[in-house]
Amino acid sequence: MPWYETYNVVVIGRVFETIRRHAMFHAGQRAGVAVSGGPDSVCLLHVLAELAPRLGVTLTVLHLNHKLRGEQSEADARFVCTAAASLGIPALVREEDVRARGGNLEQAGREARYSWFRGFIASGDLDCVATGHTRPDQAETVLYRLIRGAGTAGLAGILPVTEGIVRPLLDCDRPEIGEWLKKRGIPWREDPTNLDKSLIRNKIRSELLPYLQLINPGISATLAHTATLAREDEDYWRDQVEDAAGRLLRVERDAVVVNAQDLVNLPTALARRLIRYAMQRVKGGLRGVDFEHIDSVLRLAGRRTGQGRVRTPLLDIVRSFEWVRLARPSGPAPAFEMPLSAPGEAALPLGRVRLEAIEISGMNDSPAVPGGYNGVSILDADRLSGPLTVRSWRPGDRIVRAPGAVEKLKVLFHKARIPVWDRQEWPVIASGDRIIWARRFGVAADLIPTAATRKVLEVSEILDQRDSEPAERESEAER
Repeated sequence: MPWYETYNVVVIGRVFETIRRHAMFHAGQRAGVAVSGGPDSVCLLHVLAELAPRLGVTLTVLHLNHKLRGEQSEADARFVCTAAASLGIPALVREEDVRARGGNLEQAGREARYSWFRGFIASGDLDCVATGHTRPDQAETVLYRLIRGAGTAGLAGILPVTEGIVRPLLDCDRPEIGEWLKKRGIPWREDPTNLDKSLIRNKIRSELLPYLQLINPGISATLAHTATLAREDEDYWRDQVEDAAGRLLRVERDAVVVNAQDLVNLPTALARRLIRYAMQRVKGGLRGVDFEHIDSVLRLAGRRTGQGRVRTPLLDIVRSFEWVRLARPSGPAPAFEMPLSAPGEAALPLGRVRLEAIEISGMNDSPAVPGGYNGVSILDADRLSGPLTVRSWRPGDRIVRAPGAVEKLKVLFHKARIPVWDRQEWPVIASGDRIIWARRFGVAADLIPTAATRKVLEVSEILDQRDSEPAERESEAER
């Protein structure tokens, strides 16, 4: 007979097996226990208090007073402190008026709690924090996300372990928890906001799930099983997505760029997940992003014409030539212009441009120096006159790259298939109103060194290191 059957196999045993299966705790850890005062969290506290010696962990009770129900909120905090003291466990109480956060109160409270929990974990004061999510919570979450149009990632529901947050009661049902508490004479507090049917989760709990139980009495277990299958699928896809991201995504400052054809060539299931990954990388989360947003990016990548735009919450997605760029919405990059000494250097938005003097004894008419158009990135210093400036290109800018051949930079951009977002901070060097050098397109024809040239200036750019770290996966801690 397993040791825990001497307690109560329905709760203690199930919790112990959940902890073991998901490796939630390790000997020597300091674990926080989130206790609101409701039956689920009170059950969690008492179960972990009994298991702590066997698990080898020390416990600290955490209670956040949301200041939403006046004296009732204060009474909840006192109740939790008393319950913790009766078990010989220290308790920490934090007060925060979540109304000040604005928006949805339920979401604000959730964000306040998890921000506090993550602070303990980040500081090293605690190794993990246990919350009292149950199997019905899992069922409600799966239904809620299904109603909102979630994919398999969303249907994975509440994960057993995420970013230091553990959920030992995830395989327990509420009736079992209530019975366990009553048999032991353990009191708890009721939160009247759980009866507020203006909140969609409460409607699911009090109306939709009971109706579904008429059709399938085991609906909570069925939905929890669906979440497990979805989670296992997503575990597999995560490796596939991270491999594809490493090969196909180019991470730039506050943006991610992908080749449209590369995206279209992927299996649709992988392409959609890669788009979600890129959105998460730029946006910092996926709140407000749904199937239609992701599908619209796929349609944009599949267009025959190389231009278009899609707007999603906090994302501006642009197609230019063969590239698709996902970035946060922003206005045009500010124009820049500054003096440039010869020799000397000047700062650019993403680096520096430098003119370096080089003494030579003579050159061919068509030097082949790395960098720039046709390999030319040097100019005849003796033929320079007047002050120089380095600035961003302007509509109407032209450069003479061959005798008598005046070319608009805008046309050169199109021929070279330079995406529209790369043009905004495109540097040129000007002498008065004349462009004498432009990134990638080289120097003006009359400044190309010749056999008579004795002193040249080499043009070089030193670009800042671009952010190329892999995207962090979507935070699951608030699920």
